Amino acid sequence: MRFLPVFLDLHSGAVLLIGSGDIVRAKLRLLVSAGAQVRFLATDGNHELDGDAPDLARIQLATGDPLAADLSGVIAVVCAGAGEIGPAMSRRAKAAGLPVNVTDDVEHSTFIFPAIVDRGDVVVAVGTGGASPVVARRVRERIEAALPLRIGELASFIGRWRKAIHARIGEYSLRRRFWERVVDGEIGELVLAGRSDEADAALKNIRDVSCFAGALPSGRSEGSVTLVGAGPGDADLLTLKALRALQDADIVFHDELVAPEILDRARRDAPRIPVGRRVGNPGIGQDVINRLLIEAAKSGQRVVRLKGGDPFMFGRGGEEVEALRRAGVPYSVIPGITAALGAAAQFEVPLTFRHEALRVCFLTAHKASDAEAVDWSTLTDEKMTIVVYMGMTAAGSVRAGLLKAGRSPQTPVGVFSRVTRSDARGLVGRLDELPGLVEEIGRGPAILIIGEVVTHSAPARRSELSQLAAHFQVAAE
Repeated sequence: MRFLPVFLDLHSGAVLLIGSGDIVRAKLRLLVSAGAQVRFLATDGNHELDGDAPDLARIQLATGDPLAADLSGVIAVVCAGAGEIGPAMSRRAKAAGLPVNVTDDVEHSTFIFPAIVDRGDVVVAVGTGGASPVVARRVRERIEAALPLRIGELASFIGRWRKAIHARIGEYSLRRRFWERVVDGEIGELVLAGRSDEADAALKNIRDVSCFAGALPSGRSEGSVTLVGAGPGDADLLTLKALRALQDADIVFHDELVAPEILDRARRDAPRIPVGRRVGNPGIGQDVINRLLIEAAKSGQRVVRLKGGDPFMFGRGGEEVEALRRAGVPYSVIPGITAALGAAAQFEVPLTFRHEALRVCFLTAHKASDAEAVDWSTLTDEKMTIVVYMGMTAAGSVRAGLLKAGRSPQTPVGVFSRVTRSDARGLVGRLDELPGLVEEIGRGPAILIIGEVVTHSAPARRSELSQLAAHFQVAAE
C-alpha cells in the first residue's frame, strides 16, 4: 500500500484548485459537493462555471501566476488539466508542506482522489494507488449496491447517542459491544428502515446499558473463545461466520501456516499471536496454548483461535474445547474447509465415486512413527480412499505399510501441496512411487490421496493426454 487512506477536514481551510477544461471543472464539482471552500485559478483565464457549481459561495476566483498564488489558509493543492504547471506547482506545494494532487500524475502527487461512496456520515473511499481508476469505480459500484441506503443515518443516530452512552459505560470493550448489538440488532434495523423515532425510543428504554452489552454481574466484559477454521489457504474460502468472528475479535491466536491474507481479515487493532508450529520446529506446547486462551478469555476478551483447515480435523480443536470446558470458559466452534476437501475441489479428485470408492479414511502421519502405528491391514480395500494429512515426512513409511498389508503397488496416488493457494501443485503416480512424488513436489504443506479416485483427477487426465500425444508423435515419425 503506497497511499494511506485518510480523510481531510475540509472545514479547516481552502483547497487551491488550478487547471483548465472539463477535468478541472469535474474536480470543482467534487470538491464543492464535499463541502470544501475552493480557491479556483483557471490557467486559461476561463472562470465560467456554466452551472457546474451551484454553491457559488464556496468558490473564490483567483487570477495571476499560479506559481505565485497565495497559499495562506490553504490545506491542499489540486492541479487538474494544468499541463506543465502541475509538476512545478507540486514542487512548490511540497516545499510548503502541503498535500498535492496532480491529476493522472502519481509521481508528482502526495495524495490521490479515490472513488467515493457517499452515504452522509458514512463515506467509503476506494483507491488503486493511481494505477487504475476504472477498477476503483467498478469496486465502488459493487459497494454502492451492497450498502444500505440509510447507513449514513445509522452512523448519525449513533453519533447523537454516543456521548450519553459512553458516560454510562466506563469499559472500552463494553462500549464497543454495546454499539455492535445496536447496529446488528433491532434498533439498527429500525434506523435502516427509516423509523429513527422508534429507534430513539428503544435506545432510551435500555435501563442497564452494561447488561445490554453483555456484561457480567461484576460489570466487566464476558470473555469467550471461538475456534475458527481458516480453511486450507485461500482467504475467499472463509465462511461468513468466520469473517464476523475475526472482525469482532479482541485477540487472535493463530497457526503458523495461516496465510497473511486471512490474518488481514481480522480487526486491525486486534493483536495477532502465532502459537502454531511447523514440521521440524518445536513451537509451543498445547498446554501453553490452552492456558493462553483461558487467560485471555477470563480477562474479558473475545478470543479467536484461528486454525488451518478445520479445528476438528487433526487440528487439536477437541483438546482445546475440553480445556475450555474444564475452565468454565464460554466457547464456540466455526468449521472450516479442511485440506482434503480443498485438494479434492481444486484438483478434481472425487473422494468417493460410485462403484469405485464407497468409503473414505482420514488419518495423519506427521512422523514415521505415526505411520508405523497405523494398522494398515484395515486399509487394503480397493474401494476405500485413503487421505493422509501431514504425510510428506512419513511418505516412505506410508508406502511400506500399505504394500506390506497387501495394497497393490499400482494403486493410484496423488500428492497435493499448498492446496487452494496460487502456488498449489499436484502430482500423481503409483503407490510404489510415493516417496519420489513427495520429493518432487518439494515444499509443503501437502496432503496425500491414495485410491482409484485419483485416476479421475485433473493431473491424471493431463498426464494421460500428454502420454497420448507423445504416442501419436512417435507414430507420426
